[in-house]
Amino acid sequence: MLGPEKGVVEEWLSEFKTLPETQIPSYAGSLSLKKSLVPALYRVIQDPNSELLEPVCHQLFELYRSSEERLRRFTLQFLPELLWVYLRATASRDRQSNGCIEALLLGIYNLEIVDKEGNGKLLSFTIPSLSKPSIYHEPSSLGSIALTEGALSHHDLIRVVYSGLHPQRETFTAQNRFEVLAFLMLCYNSAVVYMPSSSYQSVCRISSRLCVCGFPRQQQKLWREPCNRVVLDPEFMVQMLTAVYHAIYNGEWDLGREALDDILYRAQLELYTQPLLVANAMKNSLPATAPDGSRGRKILQVEVTPTVSRISRTAVTAASIRRHRWKREVPAHTRSQCRFKKPFVLVFFPKYNNGKEGRCFSLSHSHTPRSRHPLPL
Repeated sequence: MLGPEKGVVEEWLSEFKTLPETQIPSYAGSLSLKKSLVPALYRVIQDPNSELLEPVCHQLFELYRSSEERLRRFTLQFLPELLWVYLRATASRDRQSNGCIEALLLGIYNLEIVDKEGNGKLLSFTIPSLSKPSIYHEPSSLGSIALTEGALSHHDLIRVVYSGLHPQRETFTAQNRFEVLAFLMLCYNSAVVYMPSSSYQSVCRISSRLCVCGFPRQQQKLWREPCNRVVLDPEFMVQMLTAVYHAIYNGEWDLGREALDDILYRAQLELYTQPLLVANAMKNSLPATAPDGSRGRKILQVEVTPTVSRISRTAVTAASIRRHRWKREVPAHTRSQCRFKKPFVLVFFPKYNNGKEGRCFSLSHSHTPRSRHPLPL
């Protein structure tokens, strides 16, 4: 590690210890202005023999324990890199070099599974009721007799739990390892929109390495550092895909596509159904080129539903459908030629005279033919 980078890290380690409680919010805002700090911390995490690794892990945990949300996100941005270093050391059975990283990961996990009162936390979301208006619909505009506001009001809000109660963990074992790591990736994905581009690059890079290290595909990569195969869990791979999918549309098109292909490669080798399903769905939905140029940013545009006053109240009848079909199928200049003063029956032939332009004929009531034979087409 270079001298200037070491000095930046040591300064960061010392200034937070002497920081008063009242200055924590301003300190959290100033961290994003220190451009050299994040790369220096990545170098410390990637070097298992660094003497600064243990104090850095302890400092990151202290930041995550604070009540300031920006400090928690600062620690969370390094989570993909921490997972890679831990799993690589686990695959090589070098537990001594990653003891501080293991303690940091377990500390974050034990903080996230409980609420502020120390009770077990359920992660859930609520499916909104159709009886309540939103930016996507108005309850009175549904237009169905069965879906009235009175009927919809009887349907309660549906609460879906996507992560249940988790037990406290004091150490990693082969049985609970990926239960903890998949939950940590879930926490990362819940805040992925706040992560910087360096974290997106990290999650794409470690996803590729975890999936190909120790396999023949690694020989095709520029990164060829010797590494044993890392055991992966299907749920953990799905969480990786979630993070990679966000990175693809937020500036990391090339890295994200490569990570997606590598995850799909590993899922095919392991015959994991969930990662295969998600990865194939992601790959088939991607555009041919990077959206919005080289940066790969894509903003989802949502059209606001018209207000109630703009929605037409005209009843849909058979007559209105016939008028709409007539306006749609008959050209305007043809309709203008078919106006008569006397009552008439209008007959329109879409393909008349060998597929040429359609014509309309007026059959007056006094001249309507009595024959029941159909007109030739």
